[in-house]
Amino acid sequence: MVDAMELLRANLSRVRIPEPTNRIYKHECCVSFDTPKSEGGLFVDMCTFLAFGKDHVMWNYEKTRNPVYLHVKQTKKVVSEDRPSKKPTLLAIGVEGGFDNGEPQYEEVRNIVILPDYATLPFPSVQLPEKVRLAVDAIILAKVAERKEQLAAWVADKKQRSQYAVNLQQLDNGVIVPRSGWKCAKCDKTENLWLNLTDGMILCGRRNWDGTGCNNHAVDHYHETGYPISVKLGTITADLEAADVYSYPEDDNVEDPLLAQHLAFFGIDFSSLQKTELTTAERELDQNTNYDWNRIQESGQEMEPLFGPGYTGLVNLGNSCYLAATMQVALSTRSFSSRYYAGQNLKEAFEQAPADPTVDLNMQLTKLAHGLLSGKYSTLASEKKDAATGAISTHKPEGIPPRMFKTVIAASHPEFSSMRQQDALEFFLHLLEQVERVNAGSSALDPSRSFKFGIEDRIQCPSGKVAYNKRFDYILSLNIPLSEATNKEQLEAFKKLKEELNSQGKELSNDEIVRPRVPLEACLASYSAPEEVLDFFSGALNAKTTAIKTTGLTSFPDYLVLHMRKFVMEEGWVPKKLDVYVDVPDIIDISAMRSRGLQPGEELLPDNASQYLCLAAVEEREQPMKLSANENIVSQLVAMGFDQLHCQKAAINTFNAGVEEAMTWLLSHMEDPDINAPLDIEGQSAVQSVDQSKVDTLVSFGFQEELARKALVATGSDIERATDWIFSNPDAASTSAIDTSAPSSAPADAQLPDGGGKYRLLGFVSHIGTSTQCGHYVAHIHKNGRWVIFNDEKVGASVNPPKDMGYLYFFERLDC
Repeated sequence: MVDAMELLRANLSRVRIPEPTNRIYKHECCVSFDTPKSEGGLFVDMCTFLAFGKDHVMWNYEKTRNPVYLHVKQTKKVVSEDRPSKKPTLLAIGVEGGFDNGEPQYEEVRNIVILPDYATLPFPSVQLPEKVRLAVDAIILAKVAERKEQLAAWVADKKQRSQYAVNLQQLDNGVIVPRSGWKCAKCDKTENLWLNLTDGMILCGRRNWDGTGCNNHAVDHYHETGYPISVKLGTITADLEAADVYSYPEDDNVEDPLLAQHLAFFGIDFSSLQKTELTTAERELDQNTNYDWNRIQESGQEMEPLFGPGYTGLVNLGNSCYLAATMQVALSTRSFSSRYYAGQNLKEAFEQAPADPTVDLNMQLTKLAHGLLSGKYSTLASEKKDAATGAISTHKPEGIPPRMFKTVIAASHPEFSSMRQQDALEFFLHLLEQVERVNAGSSALDPSRSFKFGIEDRIQCPSGKVAYNKRFDYILSLNIPLSEATNKEQLEAFKKLKEELNSQGKELSNDEIVRPRVPLEACLASYSAPEEVLDFFSGALNAKTTAIKTTGLTSFPDYLVLHMRKFVMEEGWVPKKLDVYVDVPDIIDISAMRSRGLQPGEELLPDNASQYLCLAAVEEREQPMKLSANENIVSQLVAMGFDQLHCQKAAINTFNAGVEEAMTWLLSHMEDPDINAPLDIEGQSAVQSVDQSKVDTLVSFGFQEELARKALVATGSDIERATDWIFSNPDAASTSAIDTSAPSSAPADAQLPDGGGKYRLLGFVSHIGTSTQCGHYVAHIHKNGRWVIFNDEKVGASVNPPKDMGYLYFFERLDC
């Protein structure tokens, strides 16, 4: 038998000492969710620094012929139950001297292993070659790649030091701020008060979009004086870092490194103050913790935990619930599960992956599918008794962390790379786009095809002649017609009760709130209902007229995804999330929504209609774009409490299309790094560029490039909203060419899945919160004859699935 040390010395050329720039994986296997805590531990390739579980390390050896590995095995320390707990000496959790966080402690054993014979040498050992010792030390001390990526994303969300704080001028006007009893200097508000750190004025905060809240006096004072920084009274305590400090010119919560000095200038001794107000972040969280939150998460219900194949949870990586909920439903579809689980084993995916499997989407989707569906990481809770001490330890499934998948799926999308909450709809569309890209040329393998369908618009002008426009989509986005509510009598009674309680100064309890109930059938009917298209240019009449547009589907996908539009504009262009229930049946039939194309006896509009539109588009392109912001749009947005400069940019970037379009752009670009950059004198510098790939996608739907660019700019580069914007803005369409020719039997249509119009509800994703950019997402999926709730790492039998509160609904065609 060959000596292990001799084997190691013979393979020293395959050992590398990691550089600071190398990505090192030592906490998780690249092709599974095995960790050092797993039964076989983890093997770190000492040439590539990729990690593998015991069942997969030989695959890497066979592929790379790298024989030397650092084997890391962690074993839980046994702690006697009668051991006295140490008294904490630090106000901290989970650190030496701090409070015990209850997390188990682990002992770590390291060895050098040489494959293929698994010859083993202990580490540390002075007998090991120096190169090996240096390499292992560097691996142990290095930050793991997953941690580096997580930190990079998190730092982007931390409060930045204000550029105005260090040289802040404070006016010596004799103002001394009392310890309590504060009131706005311009009204009678006594809550949400902000102290301007330049002149000591105490003023109230912003007015909410719905008219509630305060009176904008603090922000108005900034516009009048230019004094840049305020601190929220009631959030100042001995922990100054937790105080809410806001910079108006930077339009963000910031860090003031000299806050203690600035407060002392006005006689404030922060060390003795108590917290009496919520910070902005805490207020947002508090607004989301309501009845809907409890109902969607089924809080308070006795829930049976579920284990085994298909019942594995996903660990929340920090605002990653949008990803967890979406992926649980997607991988419950046969198209995704067969592509990445039943029809793709891990070894094949690894062999087909590039040298670094962590950056391969196919590999990471296969890893995630096997992790969720195999049941390997979701076993029944068990108790183990230590033979030596008799101590009993309990093992419970903890879910799997989708770190590597999140990194690779977000690589081409800066928002999904961050630690901020995201829109589950946008993530789902991004997922399908990336899956379609990596499966290009292999349509039979592409699971995104099972969601794709054709949409056809039929436009009829008063002459009786028609035009057809065709496009493709992955989701059906539905308005919720509140006029079709089935509980109008209860709503009317609730309205009277609310007015009565308001007049008495009382508040409604959650039990007293009545929400509209709208049938899903009404939402589907609204999608297909005829609608007027104003100022439509008819080639038959050679004039602008009012046309009638109806919309239908040219194919029925294997999986139909319905998006409920719960965010709308109220009177006065005030954005609001609809507080509404949508009654969704288990079975739906959309056969009536089938579009049949050009029918016998129908006559198409003349070709000169599209020629006229093309000419108008060419003439428009020849004109230099020297936009200036529409003052009416800007003034309405400013009245809602938005910054003047931001409102001007929103109007210009949406080509002055209207307040709603400007609002959409504004809400999508509040985090842009150049949002506070001054406008070009021509107004052109604010007009943003758009992703050419998204332009190409819209062009493939049949829209002209100029119109596609306008729509993407107006909707924050969201393809789904851009498509809706085009058909909701006929004036924009009248200056760009749309294909109004007869619908052809396009090859793309023939390649799409199709069948009958009956569907069964497979699952739904619910959202809790005032915006898709905050709150929480939960998935409910129908599995093995019952509903199951997936709430991050928690998986259990659903007692009362809130089917009427979904944001995305996933239906499976009955005959697919």
